[in-house]
Amino acid sequence: MTDENAQMSVAKPAWRRTAYRPSPWVIGAVLIAALVLLPIASVLWTAFHPTENIWPHLLATTLPRYLANSVILAVGSGLLAGAVGTGAAWLVTMFRFPGSRILEWLLLLPLAIPAYIGAYGLVDFLQYSGPVQSELRYLMGWTSARDYWFPDIRSRWAAVLVLSGALYPYVYMLTRAAFREQAGGVYEVARALGAGPWRMFWQVGMPLARPAIAAGIAIVMMETLNDYGVVAYFAVQTLTMGIFSVWLEAGNAGGAAQISSLILGAVLVLALAERAGRSRSRFYATARQRRPVTPRQLPRGAGLAAMVLCLLPFLFGFVFPVAVMAAHALSRPSAWMAPDLLRALRNTLVVGGSAAILTVAAAIFMVYGLRLTGSRAMRYLFPIASIGYAAPGAVLAVGLLIPLAAVDHRIADLIQDLTGSDPGLILTGSAAALVLAFAVRFFALAQGAVDSAFGRISPSLPMAARSLGQGEGGTLVRVYLPLMRGSIGTALLLVFVDSMKELPATLLLRPFNFETLATRVQEKASLENLADAAPAALVIIAVGIVAVALLARSTLGSGDRSPRKSV
Repeated sequence: MTDENAQMSVAKPAWRRTAYRPSPWVIGAVLIAALVLLPIASVLWTAFHPTENIWPHLLATTLPRYLANSVILAVGSGLLAGAVGTGAAWLVTMFRFPGSRILEWLLLLPLAIPAYIGAYGLVDFLQYSGPVQSELRYLMGWTSARDYWFPDIRSRWAAVLVLSGALYPYVYMLTRAAFREQAGGVYEVARALGAGPWRMFWQVGMPLARPAIAAGIAIVMMETLNDYGVVAYFAVQTLTMGIFSVWLEAGNAGGAAQISSLILGAVLVLALAERAGRSRSRFYATARQRRPVTPRQLPRGAGLAAMVLCLLPFLFGFVFPVAVMAAHALSRPSAWMAPDLLRALRNTLVVGGSAAILTVAAAIFMVYGLRLTGSRAMRYLFPIASIGYAAPGAVLAVGLLIPLAAVDHRIADLIQDLTGSDPGLILTGSAAALVLAFAVRFFALAQGAVDSAFGRISPSLPMAARSLGQGEGGTLVRVYLPLMRGSIGTALLLVFVDSMKELPATLLLRPFNFETLATRVQEKASLENLADAAPAALVIIAVGIVAVALLARSTLGSGDRSPRKSV
Protein backbone atom coordinates (compact mmCIF):
# COMPACT_ATOMS: atom_id res chain seq x y z
CA MET A 1 0.00 0.00 0.00
CA THR A 2 1.49 3.36 -1.00
CA ASP A 3 1.78 6.30 1.43
CA GLU A 4 -0.95 8.11 -0.48
CA ASN A 5 -3.32 5.17 -0.12
CA ALA A 6 -2.45 4.85 3.58
CA GLN A 7 -3.31 8.52 4.17
CA MET A 8 -6.59 8.08 2.31
CA SER A 9 -7.47 5.02 4.38
CA VAL A 10 -7.08 6.79 7.72
CA ALA A 11 -8.61 10.08 6.66
CA LYS A 12 -12.09 10.73 8.14
CA PRO A 13 -15.06 11.41 5.87
CA ALA A 14 -15.83 15.10 5.34
CA TRP A 15 -19.21 14.80 7.04
CA ARG A 16 -17.50 13.50 10.19
CA ARG A 17 -14.99 16.33 10.22
CA THR A 18 -17.71 18.98 9.90
CA ALA A 19 -20.40 17.37 12.08
CA TYR A 20 -22.23 19.97 14.16
CA ARG A 21 -21.93 19.58 17.90
CA PRO A 22 -24.52 21.68 19.68
CA SER A 23 -23.15 23.86 22.43
CA PRO A 24 -24.36 23.10 25.96
CA TRP A 25 -25.35 26.77 26.16
CA VAL A 26 -27.65 26.35 23.17
CA ILE A 27 -29.11 23.12 24.58
CA GLY A 28 -29.81 24.84 27.90
CA ALA A 29 -31.41 27.82 26.14
CA VAL A 30 -33.64 25.47 24.13
CA LEU A 31 -34.78 23.76 27.34
CA ILE A 32 -35.54 27.12 29.03
CA ALA A 33 -37.50 28.39 26.02
CA ALA A 34 -39.37 25.08 25.78
CA LEU A 35 -40.31 25.31 29.44
CA VAL A 36 -41.68 28.82 28.90
CA LEU A 37 -43.65 27.76 25.83
CA LEU A 38 -44.98 24.56 27.42
CA PRO A 39 -47.99 26.10 29.26
CA ILE A 40 -48.97 28.23 26.27
CA ALA A 41 -48.78 25.27 23.89
CA SER A 42 -50.69 23.15 26.40
CA VAL A 43 -53.50 25.70 26.65
CA LEU A 44 -53.86 25.95 22.88
CA TRP A 45 -53.77 22.17 22.39
CA THR A 46 -56.35 21.56 25.10
CA ALA A 47 -58.56 24.36 23.78
CA PHE A 48 -58.65 22.82 20.29
CA HIS A 49 -58.87 19.21 21.52
CA PRO A 50 -61.15 19.32 24.59
CA THR A 51 -62.52 16.16 26.16
CA GLU A 52 -65.92 17.81 26.35
CA ASN A 53 -66.52 20.77 24.07
CA ILE A 54 -68.59 23.31 25.99
CA TRP A 55 -67.71 26.18 23.66
CA PRO A 56 -71.26 26.47 22.22
CA HIS A 57 -72.66 26.48 25.76
CA LEU A 58 -70.21 29.22 26.83
CA LEU A 59 -71.06 31.33 23.78
CA ALA A 60 -74.78 31.04 24.51
CA THR A 61 -74.56 31.76 28.23
CA THR A 62 -71.68 33.34 30.17
CA LEU A 63 -68.90 34.07 27.68
CA PRO A 64 -70.36 37.34 26.29
CA ARG A 65 -70.66 38.67 29.86
CA TYR A 66 -67.12 37.57 30.72
CA LEU A 67 -65.77 39.20 27.58
CA ALA A 68 -67.73 42.45 27.96
CA ASN A 69 -66.67 42.93 31.58
CA SER A 70 -63.04 42.18 30.75
CA VAL A 71 -63.02 44.72 27.92
CA ILE A 72 -64.70 47.39 30.06
CA LEU A 73 -62.27 46.86 32.93
CA ALA A 74 -59.19 46.76 30.71
CA VAL A 75 -60.12 49.83 28.67
CA GLY A 76 -61.40 51.79 31.69
CA SER A 77 -58.34 51.01 33.82
CA GLY A 78 -55.98 51.71 30.93
CA LEU A 79 -57.51 55.10 30.14
CA LEU A 80 -57.75 56.24 33.75
CA ALA A 81 -54.25 55.02 34.62
CA GLY A 82 -52.97 56.64 31.43
CA ALA A 83 -54.50 59.98 32.35
CA VAL A 84 -53.21 59.88 35.94
CA GLY A 85 -49.74 58.61 35.05
CA THR A 86 -49.26 61.01 32.15
CA GLY A 87 -50.50 64.02 34.09
CA ALA A 88 -48.32 63.26 37.11
CA ALA A 89 -45.27 62.66 34.90
CA TRP A 90 -45.80 65.98 33.10
CA LEU A 91 -46.13 67.96 36.31
CA VAL A 92 -43.08 66.55 38.13
CA THR A 93 -40.90 66.77 35.00
CA MET A 94 -41.81 70.17 33.65
CA PHE A 95 -42.49 72.18 36.83
CA ARG A 96 -41.22 72.78 40.32
CA PHE A 97 -43.74 73.15 43.12
CA PRO A 98 -43.88 72.33 46.84
CA GLY A 99 -42.92 68.68 47.36
CA SER A 100 -42.28 67.98 43.67
CA ARG A 101 -38.93 66.25 44.25
CA ILE A 102 -40.25 63.86 46.89
CA LEU A 103 -43.48 63.26 44.96
CA GLU A 104 -41.37 62.16 42.02
CA TRP A 105 -40.47 59.10 44.12
CA LEU A 106 -43.67 58.71 46.13
CA LEU A 107 -45.75 58.31 42.97
CA LEU A 108 -44.09 54.91 42.45
CA LEU A 109 -45.10 53.46 45.82
CA PRO A 110 -48.51 52.05 44.76
CA LEU A 111 -46.51 49.38 42.91
CA ALA A 112 -45.70 47.90 46.33
CA ILE A 113 -49.37 47.13 47.00
CA PRO A 114 -51.29 44.39 45.17
CA ALA A 115 -54.53 45.69 43.72
CA TYR A 116 -56.61 43.25 45.74
CA ILE A 117 -55.37 44.80 49.01
CA GLY A 118 -56.55 48.19 47.75
CA ALA A 119 -59.94 46.64 46.97
CA TYR A 120 -60.27 45.25 50.49
CA GLY A 121 -59.43 48.66 51.97
CA LEU A 122 -61.89 50.54 49.75
CA VAL A 123 -64.81 48.24 50.53
CA ASP A 124 -64.04 48.24 54.24
CA PHE A 125 -64.00 52.04 54.29
CA LEU A 126 -67.08 52.70 52.15
CA GLN A 127 -69.39 49.74 52.77
CA TYR A 128 -72.62 49.99 54.78
CA SER A 129 -70.93 49.11 58.07
CA GLY A 130 -67.83 51.18 57.29
CA PRO A 131 -66.89 54.49 58.90
CA VAL A 132 -68.17 56.72 56.05
CA GLN A 133 -71.74 55.43 55.91
CA SER A 134 -71.91 54.92 59.68
CA GLU A 135 -70.92 58.55 60.24
CA LEU A 136 -73.43 59.73 57.63
CA ARG A 137 -76.24 57.86 59.34
CA TYR A 138 -75.22 59.28 62.70
CA LEU A 139 -75.02 62.89 61.47
CA MET A 140 -78.18 62.81 59.35
CA GLY A 141 -80.30 60.66 61.63
CA TRP A 142 -80.81 57.92 59.07
CA THR A 143 -81.66 54.49 60.42
CA SER A 144 -81.25 52.16 57.42
CA ALA A 145 -80.03 52.02 53.82
CA ARG A 146 -83.57 52.81 52.61
CA ASP A 147 -83.26 56.33 54.00
CA TYR A 148 -80.47 57.43 51.65
CA TRP A 149 -78.65 56.56 48.43
CA PHE A 150 -75.02 55.45 48.32
CA PRO A 151 -73.19 54.07 45.26
CA ASP A 152 -72.62 50.32 45.13
CA ILE A 153 -69.00 49.70 46.11
CA ARG A 154 -68.72 46.18 44.72
CA SER A 155 -69.13 47.15 41.09
CA ARG A 156 -67.20 47.64 37.86
CA TRP A 157 -66.54 51.32 38.41
CA ALA A 158 -64.97 50.60 41.79
CA ALA A 159 -62.83 47.86 40.24
CA VAL A 160 -61.62 50.29 37.57
CA LEU A 161 -60.78 52.84 40.27
CA VAL A 162 -58.81 50.35 42.36
CA LEU A 163 -56.93 48.84 39.43
CA SER A 164 -56.03 52.27 38.07
CA GLY A 165 -54.77 53.41 41.45
CA ALA A 166 -52.52 50.37 41.73
CA LEU A 167 -51.24 50.28 38.14
CA TYR A 168 -50.81 53.90 37.02
CA PRO A 169 -47.06 53.88 38.01
CA TYR A 170 -46.32 51.83 34.88
CA VAL A 171 -47.57 54.70 32.71
CA TYR A 172 -45.90 57.22 35.01
CA MET A 173 -42.45 55.61 34.71
CA LEU A 174 -42.49 55.31 30.94
CA THR A 175 -43.99 58.75 30.32
CA ARG A 176 -41.73 60.54 32.78
CA ALA A 177 -38.67 59.05 31.09
CA ALA A 178 -40.03 60.12 27.69
CA PHE A 179 -40.55 63.70 28.89
CA ARG A 180 -37.09 63.83 30.44
CA GLU A 181 -35.40 62.67 27.26
CA GLN A 182 -37.00 65.35 25.13
CA ALA A 183 -34.87 68.33 24.20
CA GLY A 184 -35.46 71.44 26.28
CA GLY A 185 -35.01 73.61 23.19
CA VAL A 186 -38.27 72.32 21.73
CA TYR A 187 -40.23 73.79 24.63
CA GLU A 188 -38.24 77.02 24.55
CA VAL A 189 -39.18 77.49 20.89
CA ALA A 190 -42.83 76.70 21.64
CA ARG A 191 -42.80 79.18 24.51
CA ALA A 192 -41.24 81.84 22.29
CA LEU A 193 -44.03 81.31 19.79
CA GLY A 194 -46.60 82.08 22.47
CA ALA A 195 -47.63 78.58 23.51
CA GLY A 196 -48.93 78.32 27.06
CA PRO A 197 -48.61 75.29 29.38
CA TRP A 198 -51.75 73.56 28.08
CA ARG A 199 -50.84 74.08 24.44
CA MET A 200 -47.29 72.83 25.01
CA PHE A 201 -48.66 69.72 26.69
CA TRP A 202 -51.17 68.86 23.96
CA GLN A 203 -49.19 69.93 20.90
CA VAL A 204 -45.57 69.22 21.93
CA GLY A 205 -45.28 66.93 24.94
CA MET A 206 -48.11 64.49 24.19
CA PRO A 207 -47.20 63.77 20.53
CA LEU A 208 -43.56 63.10 21.43
CA ALA A 209 -44.47 60.86 24.40
CA ARG A 210 -47.39 59.07 22.73
CA PRO A 211 -45.50 55.77 22.11
CA ALA A 212 -44.42 55.61 25.76
CA ILE A 213 -47.94 56.39 26.96
CA ALA A 214 -49.39 53.70 24.70
CA ALA A 215 -46.85 51.16 25.96
CA GLY A 216 -47.70 51.97 29.58
CA ILE A 217 -51.43 51.68 28.96
CA ALA A 218 -50.89 48.31 27.25
CA ILE A 219 -49.06 47.04 30.35
CA VAL A 220 -51.90 48.27 32.59
CA MET A 221 -54.46 46.50 30.43
CA MET A 222 -52.46 43.24 30.52
CA GLU A 223 -52.26 43.43 34.31
CA THR A 224 -56.01 44.09 34.46
CA LEU A 225 -56.73 40.97 32.40
CA ASN A 226 -54.50 39.00 34.79
CA ASP A 227 -56.29 40.22 37.93
CA TYR A 228 -58.40 37.86 39.99
CA GLY A 229 -58.41 39.25 43.54
CA VAL A 230 -60.17 42.54 42.72
CA VAL A 231 -62.79 41.14 40.35
CA ALA A 232 -63.57 38.22 42.65
CA TYR A 233 -64.04 40.52 45.65
CA PHE A 234 -66.21 42.92 43.65
CA ALA A 235 -68.13 40.03 42.01
CA VAL A 236 -67.33 41.22 38.48
CA GLN A 237 -67.45 38.26 36.12
CA THR A 238 -64.43 38.47 33.82
CA LEU A 239 -62.55 35.95 31.68
CA THR A 240 -60.20 35.16 34.57
CA MET A 241 -63.20 34.54 36.83
CA GLY A 242 -64.56 32.30 34.09
CA ILE A 243 -61.44 30.12 34.23
CA PHE A 244 -61.93 29.55 37.95
CA SER A 245 -65.65 28.92 37.54
CA VAL A 246 -65.42 26.49 34.61
CA TRP A 247 -62.45 24.59 35.98
CA LEU A 248 -63.07 24.46 39.73
CA GLU A 249 -66.87 24.43 39.80
CA ALA A 250 -67.73 22.65 36.54
CA GLY A 251 -64.59 20.50 36.48
CA ASN A 252 -64.03 21.12 32.76
CA ALA A 253 -60.34 21.66 31.92
CA GLY A 254 -61.12 21.99 28.20
CA GLY A 255 -63.54 24.86 28.81
CA ALA A 256 -61.01 26.58 31.06
CA ALA A 257 -58.40 26.21 28.31
CA GLN A 258 -60.79 27.68 25.75
CA ILE A 259 -61.38 30.75 27.90
CA SER A 260 -57.62 30.94 28.52
CA SER A 261 -57.01 30.99 24.77
CA LEU A 262 -59.19 34.10 24.50
CA ILE A 263 -57.10 35.82 27.18
CA LEU A 264 -53.91 34.77 25.39
CA GLY A 265 -55.19 36.31 22.17
CA ALA A 266 -56.05 39.59 23.89
CA VAL A 267 -52.73 39.69 25.71
CA LEU A 268 -50.85 38.97 22.48
CA VAL A 269 -52.46 42.00 20.84
CA LEU A 270 -51.58 44.17 23.85
CA ALA A 271 -48.03 42.81 23.98
CA LEU A 272 -47.49 43.61 20.32
CA ALA A 273 -48.89 47.10 20.87
CA GLU A 274 -46.59 47.58 23.88
CA ARG A 275 -43.53 46.40 21.96
CA ALA A 276 -44.43 48.54 18.95
CA GLY A 277 -44.86 51.57 21.20
CA ARG A 278 -41.47 51.02 22.82
CA SER A 279 -39.78 50.48 19.46
CA ARG A 280 -41.18 53.79 18.21
CA SER A 281 -39.86 55.64 21.27
CA ARG A 282 -37.01 57.47 19.57
CA PHE A 283 -35.52 60.72 20.84
CA TYR A 284 -33.13 62.57 18.55
CA ALA A 285 -30.88 65.39 19.59
CA THR A 286 -30.91 68.45 17.33
CA ALA A 287 -27.51 69.58 18.56
CA ARG A 288 -24.28 67.98 19.74
CA GLN A 289 -24.82 69.32 23.25
CA ARG A 290 -28.51 68.70 23.86
CA ARG A 291 -30.03 70.75 26.65
CA PRO A 292 -32.34 68.78 28.94
CA VAL A 293 -35.77 70.02 29.95
CA THR A 294 -35.48 72.70 32.63
CA PRO A 295 -38.39 72.60 35.12
CA ARG A 296 -40.15 75.94 35.64
CA GLN A 297 -41.11 77.22 39.07
CA LEU A 298 -44.88 77.54 39.37
CA PRO A 299 -46.57 80.44 41.16
CA ARG A 300 -47.81 79.72 44.66
CA GLY A 301 -51.44 79.01 43.77
CA ALA A 302 -50.65 76.89 40.71
CA GLY A 303 -47.91 75.10 42.65
CA LEU A 304 -50.30 74.13 45.45
CA ALA A 305 -52.81 72.88 42.88
CA ALA A 306 -50.11 70.77 41.18
CA MET A 307 -49.06 69.37 44.56
CA VAL A 308 -52.63 68.33 45.36
CA LEU A 309 -53.10 66.70 41.94
CA CYS A 310 -49.93 64.62 42.42
CA LEU A 311 -50.79 63.77 46.01
CA LEU A 312 -54.20 62.33 45.17
CA PRO A 313 -53.02 59.18 43.31
CA PHE A 314 -50.34 58.57 45.95
CA LEU A 315 -52.82 58.92 48.80
CA PHE A 316 -55.43 56.72 47.14
CA GLY A 317 -53.04 54.08 45.77
CA PHE A 318 -50.72 53.78 48.78
CA VAL A 319 -51.58 55.71 51.94
CA PHE A 320 -55.25 54.74 52.03
CA PRO A 321 -54.87 50.92 51.82
CA VAL A 322 -51.88 50.99 54.19
CA ALA A 323 -53.83 53.03 56.73
CA VAL A 324 -56.85 50.71 56.59
CA MET A 325 -54.71 47.59 57.00
CA ALA A 326 -52.64 49.16 59.77
CA ALA A 327 -55.79 50.13 61.70
CA HIS A 328 -57.09 46.56 61.52
CA ALA A 329 -53.70 45.12 62.48
CA LEU A 330 -53.52 47.38 65.54
CA SER A 331 -57.05 46.42 66.57
CA ARG A 332 -55.97 42.80 67.07
CA PRO A 333 -52.25 42.50 67.94
CA SER A 334 -52.61 38.79 68.67
CA ALA A 335 -53.17 38.16 64.93
CA TRP A 336 -49.45 38.73 64.36
CA MET A 337 -48.60 35.56 66.26
CA ALA A 338 -51.25 33.31 64.72
CA PRO A 339 -49.76 29.91 63.79
CA ASP A 340 -51.46 30.04 60.38
CA LEU A 341 -49.77 33.38 59.62
CA LEU A 342 -46.33 32.03 60.52
CA ARG A 343 -46.97 28.95 58.40
CA ALA A 344 -48.07 31.11 55.45
CA LEU A 345 -44.97 33.27 55.85
CA ARG A 346 -42.73 30.19 55.85
CA ASN A 347 -44.44 28.81 52.74
CA THR A 348 -44.10 32.16 50.98
CA LEU A 349 -40.40 32.37 51.78
CA VAL A 350 -39.77 28.83 50.56
CA VAL A 351 -41.80 29.05 47.35
CA GLY A 352 -40.86 32.64 46.47
CA GLY A 353 -37.21 32.13 47.36
CA SER A 354 -36.97 28.91 45.35
CA ALA A 355 -38.64 30.56 42.36
CA ALA A 356 -36.32 33.58 42.57
CA ILE A 357 -33.15 31.45 42.76
CA LEU A 358 -34.26 29.16 39.92
CA THR A 359 -35.35 32.05 37.71
CA VAL A 360 -32.25 34.20 38.20
CA ALA A 361 -29.92 31.21 37.76
CA ALA A 362 -31.63 30.34 34.47
CA ALA A 363 -31.42 33.97 33.35
CA ILE A 364 -27.69 34.14 34.12
CA PHE A 365 -27.15 30.90 32.18
CA MET A 366 -29.05 32.16 29.15
CA VAL A 367 -27.62 35.69 29.02
CA TYR A 368 -24.05 34.51 29.61
CA GLY A 369 -24.43 31.80 26.99
CA LEU A 370 -25.67 34.31 24.44
CA ARG A 371 -22.81 36.72 25.11
CA LEU A 372 -20.28 33.89 25.11
CA THR A 373 -21.34 32.11 21.93
CA GLY A 374 -23.11 34.81 19.93
CA SER A 375 -25.15 31.93 18.51
CA ARG A 376 -27.90 32.79 16.06
CA ALA A 377 -30.08 30.13 17.68
CA MET A 378 -29.67 31.74 21.09
CA ARG A 379 -30.49 35.18 19.66
CA TYR A 380 -33.80 33.73 18.44
CA LEU A 381 -34.46 31.93 21.73
CA PHE A 382 -33.65 34.97 23.89
CA PRO A 383 -36.92 36.90 23.23
CA ILE A 384 -38.98 33.69 23.22
CA ALA A 385 -37.91 32.92 26.79
CA SER A 386 -39.31 36.27 27.96
CA ILE A 387 -42.90 35.88 26.74
CA GLY A 388 -44.00 34.07 29.88
CA TYR A 389 -44.83 37.38 31.52
CA ALA A 390 -47.40 38.08 28.82
CA ALA A 391 -49.41 35.05 29.94
CA PRO A 392 -51.67 35.76 32.95
CA GLY A 393 -51.17 33.63 36.05
CA ALA A 394 -54.48 31.77 35.65
CA VAL A 395 -53.60 30.86 32.05
CA LEU A 396 -50.17 29.58 33.10
CA ALA A 397 -51.79 27.51 35.83
CA VAL A 398 -54.14 25.85 33.34
CA GLY A 399 -51.31 25.27 30.89
CA LEU A 400 -48.95 23.79 33.47
CA LEU A 401 -51.32 21.69 35.54
CA ILE A 402 -52.61 19.59 32.62
CA PRO A 403 -49.20 18.31 31.35
CA LEU A 404 -47.67 18.13 34.83
CA ALA A 405 -50.59 16.02 36.07
CA ALA A 406 -50.06 13.59 33.18
CA VAL A 407 -46.34 13.37 33.95
CA ASP A 408 -47.10 12.94 37.65
CA HIS A 409 -49.37 9.96 37.01
CA ARG A 410 -46.78 8.34 34.72
CA ILE A 411 -44.07 8.75 37.36
CA ALA A 412 -46.33 7.44 40.13
CA ASP A 413 -47.30 4.38 38.05
CA LEU A 414 -43.66 3.66 37.25
CA ILE A 415 -42.54 3.91 40.86
CA GLN A 416 -45.45 1.77 41.99
CA ASP A 417 -44.57 -0.91 39.42
CA LEU A 418 -40.93 -0.92 40.54
CA THR A 419 -41.36 -0.63 44.31
CA GLY A 420 -44.93 -1.65 44.98
CA SER A 421 -45.70 1.59 46.86
CA ASP A 422 -47.65 4.59 45.61
CA PRO A 423 -45.58 7.81 45.98
CA GLY A 424 -48.52 10.08 45.23
CA LEU A 425 -48.32 13.15 43.01
CA ILE A 426 -44.77 14.50 43.18
CA LEU A 427 -45.08 17.67 41.06
CA THR A 428 -48.71 18.76 41.33
CA GLY A 429 -49.06 17.38 44.85
CA SER A 430 -46.31 19.65 46.14
CA ALA A 431 -45.23 23.24 45.67
CA ALA A 432 -43.01 22.29 42.72
CA ALA A 433 -45.69 23.24 40.17
CA LEU A 434 -46.11 26.61 41.87
CA VAL A 435 -42.36 27.31 41.77
CA LEU A 436 -42.30 26.37 38.09
CA ALA A 437 -45.22 28.69 37.31
CA PHE A 438 -43.49 31.61 39.03
CA ALA A 439 -40.24 30.89 37.18
CA VAL A 440 -42.03 30.88 33.82
CA ARG A 441 -44.10 33.98 34.52
CA PHE A 442 -41.33 36.15 35.93
CA PHE A 443 -38.37 34.96 33.86
CA ALA A 444 -38.57 38.20 31.83
CA LEU A 445 -37.88 40.25 35.00
CA ALA A 446 -34.73 38.30 35.83
CA GLN A 447 -33.62 38.22 32.21
CA GLY A 448 -33.87 41.98 31.82
CA ALA A 449 -32.02 42.73 35.07
CA VAL A 450 -29.24 40.21 34.35
CA ASP A 451 -28.80 41.32 30.74
CA SER A 452 -28.48 44.93 31.87
CA ALA A 453 -25.89 43.92 34.48
CA PHE A 454 -23.79 42.01 31.93
CA GLY A 455 -23.92 45.02 29.60
CA ARG A 456 -22.34 47.30 32.22
CA ILE A 457 -19.18 45.17 32.51
CA SER A 458 -16.27 46.13 30.27
CA PRO A 459 -15.40 43.35 27.75
CA SER A 460 -11.71 43.78 28.63
CA LEU A 461 -12.21 42.20 32.07
CA PRO A 462 -13.41 38.76 30.89
CA MET A 463 -10.81 38.88 28.10
CA ALA A 464 -8.08 39.38 30.69
CA ALA A 465 -9.44 36.48 32.74
CA ARG A 466 -9.45 34.18 29.71
CA SER A 467 -5.88 35.18 28.83
CA LEU A 468 -4.83 34.21 32.37
CA GLY A 469 -6.17 30.71 31.89
CA GLN A 470 -9.72 30.99 33.22
CA GLY A 471 -12.33 28.93 31.43
CA GLU A 472 -15.90 29.88 30.69
CA GLY A 473 -17.14 28.86 34.13
CA GLY A 474 -14.20 30.42 35.93
CA THR A 475 -14.71 33.73 34.15
CA LEU A 476 -18.37 33.74 35.13
CA VAL A 477 -17.70 32.87 38.79
CA ARG A 478 -14.59 34.99 39.36
CA VAL A 479 -15.25 38.03 37.15
CA TYR A 480 -18.90 38.49 36.25
CA LEU A 481 -20.75 37.36 39.36
CA PRO A 482 -18.77 39.48 41.88
CA LEU A 483 -19.29 42.59 39.72
CA MET A 484 -23.00 41.79 39.27
CA ARG A 485 -23.74 41.08 42.93
CA GLY A 486 -26.00 44.10 43.41
CA SER A 487 -27.95 43.54 40.18
CA ILE A 488 -28.40 39.85 40.96
CA GLY A 489 -29.73 40.75 44.40
CA THR A 490 -32.17 43.20 42.82
CA ALA A 491 -33.35 40.56 40.33
CA LEU A 492 -33.84 38.03 43.14
CA LEU A 493 -35.88 40.55 45.12
CA LEU A 494 -38.07 41.56 42.17
CA VAL A 495 -38.91 37.96 41.28
CA PHE A 496 -39.55 37.13 44.94
CA VAL A 497 -41.87 40.11 45.44
CA ASP A 498 -43.92 39.38 42.33
CA SER A 499 -44.13 35.70 43.31
CA MET A 500 -45.28 36.74 46.76
CA LYS A 501 -48.06 38.94 45.32
CA GLU A 502 -49.22 36.53 42.59
CA LEU A 503 -52.72 35.30 43.43
CA PRO A 504 -54.44 33.50 40.49
CA ALA A 505 -51.64 30.99 39.82
CA THR A 506 -51.17 30.38 43.54
CA LEU A 507 -54.84 29.62 44.10
CA LEU A 508 -54.97 27.15 41.21
CA LEU A 509 -51.63 25.37 41.69
CA ARG A 510 -51.06 25.29 45.45
CA PRO A 511 -51.26 21.88 47.12
CA PHE A 512 -54.14 21.05 49.43
CA ASN A 513 -53.98 22.95 52.74
CA PHE A 514 -51.01 25.02 51.49
CA GLU A 515 -51.33 28.72 52.27
CA THR A 516 -49.14 31.69 51.32
CA LEU A 517 -49.40 35.30 52.45
CA ALA A 518 -51.38 36.20 49.31
CA THR A 519 -53.89 33.36 49.70
CA ARG A 520 -54.24 34.08 53.42
CA VAL A 521 -55.10 37.72 52.73
CA GLN A 522 -57.61 36.67 50.08
CA GLU A 523 -59.20 33.98 52.22
CA LYS A 524 -59.58 36.15 55.34
CA ALA A 525 -60.82 39.15 53.37
CA SER A 526 -63.43 37.03 51.56
CA LEU A 527 -64.76 36.15 55.02
CA GLU A 528 -64.83 39.88 55.93
CA ASN A 529 -62.12 39.24 58.53
CA LEU A 530 -59.65 42.02 57.75
CA ALA A 531 -58.20 41.94 61.25
CA ASP A 532 -56.64 38.55 60.50
CA ALA A 533 -55.82 39.48 56.90
CA ALA A 534 -54.06 42.75 57.80
CA PRO A 535 -50.74 41.33 59.17
CA ALA A 536 -50.12 39.27 56.04
CA ALA A 537 -51.07 42.24 53.85
CA LEU A 538 -48.66 44.55 55.69
CA VAL A 539 -45.81 42.04 55.30
CA ILE A 540 -46.45 41.94 51.54
CA ILE A 541 -46.49 45.73 51.41
CA ALA A 542 -43.27 46.08 53.46
CA VAL A 543 -41.32 43.76 51.16
CA GLY A 544 -42.83 45.47 48.13
CA ILE A 545 -41.65 48.87 49.35
CA VAL A 546 -38.05 47.61 49.39
CA ALA A 547 -38.39 46.42 45.79
CA VAL A 548 -39.95 49.73 44.70
CA ALA A 549 -37.12 51.65 46.40
CA LEU A 550 -34.56 49.69 44.37
CA LEU A 551 -36.63 50.24 41.24
CA ALA A 552 -36.87 53.98 41.88
CA ARG A 553 -33.11 54.24 42.37
CA SER A 554 -32.42 52.46 39.08
CA THR A 555 -35.08 54.22 36.97
CA LEU A 556 -35.64 57.69 38.37
CA GLY A 557 -31.99 58.15 39.20
CA SER A 558 -30.61 57.04 35.86
CA GLY A 559 -33.44 58.11 33.60
CA ASP A 560 -33.97 54.59 32.32
CA ARG A 561 -37.24 54.51 30.50
CA SER A 562 -37.80 50.74 30.78
CA PRO A 563 -40.46 49.76 33.27
CA ARG A 564 -39.96 46.92 35.69
CA LYS A 565 -42.38 44.76 33.76
CA SER A 566 -41.96 44.67 30.06
CA VAL A 567 -42.88 42.03 27.55
